[in-house]
Amino acid sequence: MAIETDRGIIQMSVLTANGAEGATGEAPPHLPLIKVAAVGVGNALEFYDFLSFSFFAIQIGHTFFPVAQTKNGLLYTLATFGVGFITRPLGGWIIGAYADRVGRKPAMMLSFALMGVAITGLALTPGYAQIGIAAPILLVMFRLIQGFALGGEVGPSTAFLIEAAPKAKRGLYVGLQYATQDLSVLVAGLVGFTLTALLSPALLDAWGWRLAFLLGVAIVPLGLMIRRNLPETFGADHAAGATKPSAAAHAPIFILGVIMLGAACIAYYGIEYINTYAQDTLHLSVRLAFGATIILGAVSVAADLFGGVMTDRVGRKPVMITAAALVLIIILPAFMLLNRFPSASVIFAVTAVLGVLSAIISSSALIAITENLPAAVRSGVLGTLYAVAMSAFGGTTQFVAKGLIVLTHNPLAPAWYITGAMAIGLVAMGIIKETAPGKVGAR
Repeated sequence: MAIETDRGIIQMSVLTANGAEGATGEAPPHLPLIKVAAVGVGNALEFYDFLSFSFFAIQIGHTFFPVAQTKNGLLYTLATFGVGFITRPLGGWIIGAYADRVGRKPAMMLSFALMGVAITGLALTPGYAQIGIAAPILLVMFRLIQGFALGGEVGPSTAFLIEAAPKAKRGLYVGLQYATQDLSVLVAGLVGFTLTALLSPALLDAWGWRLAFLLGVAIVPLGLMIRRNLPETFGADHAAGATKPSAAAHAPIFILGVIMLGAACIAYYGIEYINTYAQDTLHLSVRLAFGATIILGAVSVAADLFGGVMTDRVGRKPVMITAAALVLIIILPAFMLLNRFPSASVIFAVTAVLGVLSAIISSSALIAITENLPAAVRSGVLGTLYAVAMSAFGGTTQFVAKGLIVLTHNPLAPAWYITGAMAIGLVAMGIIKETAPGKVGAR
């Protein structure tokens, strides 16, 4: 099937999505930004729980994969982090389709409740020393549940954001999706920094890392209450079974979306890996590593919203292509600088610059993809393609980064991996159509 033909099919379906009209021809009511931000609170809680596993990878490895049993505890822990991405496509498909059939609100409630179960299990599972091989088995099981829940989060919540947004502010509203994710990075970094400042390494290994997860458990009831009070943006006409476009109608955007988001998440998780990289490769303190995480979270929250606003003003494509090109140019020199001058100031500066650029790529790519999907399949298709991209690339990035260093004995290996991802991602960004209202090339 020629791609031009597929684009033509997409164009017809996008008119309905961009017009924000249901089968009855009535546009859903727009919600004030302050109310829409409420969905982001639950989103932030889910991502905090999921990403805390990465930040405490070394401590979790000591608990569930002790040195006495394996010399590759960190690799096993990073692989377990990646396991959480295996079930994300399944969650994106099942919970996303549920949102397209029943509504965004019940789907968001379901994903959040499942995350609460998973994070509670992770926080309370005994270590290898207490229950032996059952410990890592339970660890993997709860990570699978986490992945399923998080996979089902992005599609419904992003669909909710774009359906609640005024036409001229869709970039800003959808920017909240990544802004709240990165807010969770900031909070997780602050929690980690505080724990490492107050506890000795032995106490951090023994039980300190569990406190970070228990904080997430404590605020699960708040998240459920917030989501229960949200309005529904998905019209009854759609939920009743409006005619959906065929799979061929959104297959091209699915492929382009996976490539774009895959490149974006390799960049982001590669930069996030600086936390572990600082400890494992550069042999710096845990506190300094968490300082880099705080920097990453702080600059990313601002960059997500800034990127969203800029896409509303100048278009989706110019913003993401510019940011991706800059990452392609500076990522290798940045890692060279890290290894040449492994100091706090250099690590913080590199993390800040790369964090801003990767956040802009992610937020602008997400809004472009979302606008290319009609409302009747928006949640399911977006959730699935997002989860596939995260599973195939995000879930493996840190493991691949560490594995490439071990295999090549080259500390610059992660930078080369990100370079390749950006080059491929830029091709997809060049192909996708502009969707910002009133901008050149928009349909």
